[in-house]
Amino acid sequence: MLRSLWTAATGMKSQQTSVDTISNNIANVNTVGYKSKNTEFKSLLYQNLQARTTSANGETKPTQAQVGLGTRVAATKTNFATGIQQASNNPSACFIAGSGFYSVQGGDGRVYYTRDGDFNWSLDTDGTRILTTNSGNRVLDSKGNRITLPNGVGSETVVFGDDGSISYKNGDGTYSPSGQTLGIFQFSNPNGLEEEGGNLYGVTAASGNAINEATTNLNITRSSIKQGYIEGSNVNIADEMVNLIISQRAYELNSKAITTSDSMLETANGLRR
Repeated sequence: MLRSLWTAATGMKSQQTSVDTISNNIANVNTVGYKSKNTEFKSLLYQNLQARTTSANGETKPTQAQVGLGTRVAATKTNFATGIQQASNNPSACFIAGSGFYSVQGGDGRVYYTRDGDFNWSLDTDGTRILTTNSGNRVLDSKGNRITLPNGVGSETVVFGDDGSISYKNGDGTYSPSGQTLGIFQFSNPNGLEEEGGNLYGVTAASGNAINEATTNLNITRSSIKQGYIEGSNVNIADEMVNLIISQRAYELNSKAITTSDSMLETANGLRR
């Protein structure tokens, strides 16, 4: 009975993590560029109650008796499927179609990556107008430099090409290239990225180095930029509600197993009376 108590407890702990993950998905249903996560489980060690060979003569049996010792969380896997394309009133917003990530510079000076393309033009510490995220992080170009706007050029005249190239419209209707391109990067294993909060991801050994779409010779499918749109969350509320009910029922079943085991222990302890 003590085994069943521990096994059910591991199930409750694992299902609690699943509910926490689902709750975070639902909370971020309207977060720009948010990617949903799902919880994956794995079984714990098994205890042998009876081996296939049990006799002194080495006679074999076709099956053995084993009992599992519960479960634990194996991983929380991120779904990097592209979210829905939503029209935005922000002329600097950029929707990224594909597997790429924008590169930005955080407040700590480190380079991070994001799918949030709801950009704005802001003043940097030296008075230069630069492209930033809503959090104030500098958006970087394909060479790792901040993206600047020349003096006298209005932010409403800036045009982002499908390849991320940046130009601005002149008064005579012609376009002048700025010489900069949005820094767009891919990863061999996006699930290895470290989530830093604020829609930011950090590079890890598991994710591999960032692959610059503008300079790589690898055979990859390059991303496409659509100005005036943002990428909505890829959370599916219907699926999340179904998963929430499943996790809740599994939690209740494990709780019931604990109360049942406790009742059986009480009965066993009362046999000596």
